[in-house]
Amino acid sequence: MPFDEMRLKDGSVRAPYLEVAKWLEGVTSAQLERRRAEAELFYRRGGITFAVYGDAQGEERIIPYDIIPRILAAQEWAKLKAGLEQRIKALNAYLADIYGSREILKAGIVPADLVWRNPAYRPEMAGLTVPHGIYIHIAGIDIVRVDGDDFYVLEDNARTPSGVSYMLGGREISIRLMPELYGAHRVAPVENYPNELLATLQSAAPRNATKDVTAVLLTPGQFNSAYYEHSFLADKMGIELVEGSDLFVRDSVVFMRTTEGPKRVDIIYRRLDDAFIDPLVFDPHSMLGVPGLFAAYAAGNVTLANAVGTGAVDDKVVYSYVPDMVRFYLGEEPLLKNVPTWRCRDPEDLAYVLDHLSELVVKEVHGSGGYGMLVGPHATGADIALFRDKLKADPTNYVAQPTLALSTCPSFVEMGIAPRHVDLRPFILTGADGIRIVPGGLTRVALRAGSLVVNSSQGGGTKDTWVVES
Repeated sequence: MPFDEMRLKDGSVRAPYLEVAKWLEGVTSAQLERRRAEAELFYRRGGITFAVYGDAQGEERIIPYDIIPRILAAQEWAKLKAGLEQRIKALNAYLADIYGSREILKAGIVPADLVWRNPAYRPEMAGLTVPHGIYIHIAGIDIVRVDGDDFYVLEDNARTPSGVSYMLGGREISIRLMPELYGAHRVAPVENYPNELLATLQSAAPRNATKDVTAVLLTPGQFNSAYYEHSFLADKMGIELVEGSDLFVRDSVVFMRTTEGPKRVDIIYRRLDDAFIDPLVFDPHSMLGVPGLFAAYAAGNVTLANAVGTGAVDDKVVYSYVPDMVRFYLGEEPLLKNVPTWRCRDPEDLAYVLDHLSELVVKEVHGSGGYGMLVGPHATGADIALFRDKLKADPTNYVAQPTLALSTCPSFVEMGIAPRHVDLRPFILTGADGIRIVPGGLTRVALRAGSLVVNSSQGGGTKDTWVVES
């Protein structure tokens, strides 16, 4: 049985959820449905939507919002926060190493081909000194809980992690629609995230930056699936939202076109992939980036957040080595566990996976969004046969993990209140002045009965996450 975050095995309510349990006893399904509809209306009026790439209808969608909050006790969060800080330090050290002296490869801890053959590794970054030595300024690390005390890292997202707007929107909904429940708790705030993000970016400015540091958010444009979040964050931080055509480079310095003439840009929070940022260095067909941007970056005249090449740690095989990175770079034991992972590139692991496909979750090494994966216990015989052939044809493209019994939280669904599986994406900010983490993060919930896939593109929804003083 999965761990129930609200109730103990004897049916009694866990201490953090006592007020939630009382509240649920006093509201009807009709009242909950009205509040759910109001939450959806709030999202629609605010334009808080997302697009699914490849969707034939091409329509903007609302991510379903579950109004019953997820509760974490302050002591649970403290343990999780310490582990996140440790992990992000190790990931930053690994990136500095593989683009520098490559000590971890020389030591034989990480196989060298995981770097050289990784499509997200950018050889152009080798030997470059990035401002303040920080590669991952903004990370979203996906966390799952499978029992009462232990949190596991499911995935590291170091390129352009998204979801912050849903975290902040969910909190506003909680305060507006459930003031009586919210007021019954001492909930740690997340509303200051934009200020924390701006402070992080400003602290990471190049050492030769202008006195009044100028930061911008670079977006691919309005057709990007996360465009709402780009405009939302730029507005909340009070910085300009720009596209590639709004910027230009002169003498290895980046400028923004304004009505008052060119203005130097010191920091670019970029929400487009490496391949598109500079057509002179990467994809020559890109119309989204800025010609000469990489030269300005290499010259140390602008900070890119996140750094080019950070996707090298998003690889699901590299993920399996992160505990070793913690030991190698920090000399510490990992505070957060990894999910046990079989690397199908290894013959012994592959043999085990082929013999246990019906029990395992098989993922593409560079997959995302819940696509390209097999959930063995829920798969048909035809699906398993198809993945068996894929594994034999290209085992290096896959990893496998046990089918975890993800923890559940009470959720309001069509049948009423029922437990649904959840994960958590905290957002970790790393600047020259330290690490910032707002308490909680984005809880994603698998709203379909029995489903373990929480991704919004696969029918998942979101919850507000309350870190409360018990």
